Amino acid sequence: MRSTAGIGVFFVCGAAIAQNAGFDRAPWLQDFAALKQALEARYSNLAWFASPQSGVNLPALNRRTLAALEAAESDEDARSALLHFVASFHDGHFSQLATLSPPPGPLAEPPVRPTYTRQDSAGGCAALGYAIPNESAFSMPFESLPNFRLVSDGVSQPFRAGVLAAGNGAKLGFVRIPSFHTRLYLPLCLSAWTRDVWDEDGHLNRPAFNEAVTDAWYQELAAVLQQFRSTGVTAVVADVGSNSGGDDSGDMSARLFTSRPLHSAPLWMAQNQAASGPYFDEQLGELRHALELNPDAKAKEIVEQAIATWTAQKAKLAESVCPMSWVWREQKSWPTDTCRRLVEAGTAGGPLGYLARGTVADPKVAGLLNWPARFTPLWGTWTGPLYVLTNNKTYSSAEMFTAVLQNNQAAKIVGLPTGGDGCGFMTDPEPLELAHSHLRFRIPNCVRIRADGTDEVAGVKPDLPILQYEGENARARAQRAVDAIAADALNNGK
Repeated sequence: MRSTAGIGVFFVCGAAIAQNAGFDRAPWLQDFAALKQALEARYSNLAWFASPQSGVNLPALNRRTLAALEAAESDEDARSALLHFVASFHDGHFSQLATLSPPPGPLAEPPVRPTYTRQDSAGGCAALGYAIPNESAFSMPFESLPNFRLVSDGVSQPFRAGVLAAGNGAKLGFVRIPSFHTRLYLPLCLSAWTRDVWDEDGHLNRPAFNEAVTDAWYQELAAVLQQFRSTGVTAVVADVGSNSGGDDSGDMSARLFTSRPLHSAPLWMAQNQAASGPYFDEQLGELRHALELNPDAKAKEIVEQAIATWTAQKAKLAESVCPMSWVWREQKSWPTDTCRRLVEAGTAGGPLGYLARGTVADPKVAGLLNWPARFTPLWGTWTGPLYVLTNNKTYSSAEMFTAVLQNNQAAKIVGLPTGGDGCGFMTDPEPLELAHSHLRFRIPNCVRIRADGTDEVAGVKPDLPILQYEGENARARAQRAVDAIAADALNNGK
């Protein structure tokens, strides 16, 4: 055997294999053990992925990863084994973060924030990070089909929208929702800049500005739906294909598309004080603030009951919990009453999953109990047949939008199954950094539960699948989607 510079080369069955003489797999095995322990303690989706229903065999994955680490011949081999382990969950929220490097010296102070002026709306919006969403175009080329008329471009206006007269007489209204980050739409920023969001000294009032942008997002979306109603559209298609998610607007905005009472999905949090405690504290603080608004007797009773429920649920975070190490040895069916290390935490729509119109007179109090109630006047802007277009790049908050409508049988889902990120983070927990490799991962702390009891991280399956065929033209596939929706709509969406 000939060696050079710490690299040994030896032959097995005639094949040359290079081995790093300085490689030590022991700390990599320790990193893997630490990663699994962190998942056992605070990964909200762990019990789901430990079930046969998830399609991920964790005991087999654990064995494969251990075997890969034992066979590793270099740090790069070991690193690849850990990253493959994480990727095998197919959970975009459980993902790698950039590895941090130690600073060469004292940390630099952040630069002074830009000075915003009334006169420079374009520069101010750019400094605040507003831009045209990357996926503002429809996820299928509907504009290229015959008899399609564009009514809103999604560039100078927030939402791209159009009307298509289908061959069977149905008239379809398409609205593109490229993102559920309501504060990333440039036209809304430019519009809000001219409103009463400046103090007497000429400084931008950020809370008032953010609220103006958010309110405008909902109002503009409602205006598109109202335009569809006034032009006699048969059915509306909400396009969230390739929508990567956003904030709670995914649940809240769904109410604009239907007159049905929508009940938000139950929300569960990891039974871990560090991961979930801040969210319980935040919600209890909001509920106590609702009492400070002097609600009437009925609303006060509802708020006090919610406080009692949240206080009791928060206490469960400190209770002794079952060990989750079983997930690396066996699979357990998700529906069975087994160890999950999850605590109920209200719903995806706030402390209450539904609050009927007029139940609480004060809109501020109502909005603290049920977040969608903040926009009650816009509920049911559209009341006819509804279809939601998805694909395998529909994630997170866009899945929440899709799921809440399907859960409540208020829409039919069209296209491909969603990507399967589900709920990610209700707060911003500290990422995990492994001691040896310094690999960093973010670990989700919440779960949204579907109407059938499954974890939303499994993705949302379409009611009207529009499969992708090899070699098929994109326009042909768009036409197939239109034909399927139009035929279903004329059958009253049944």
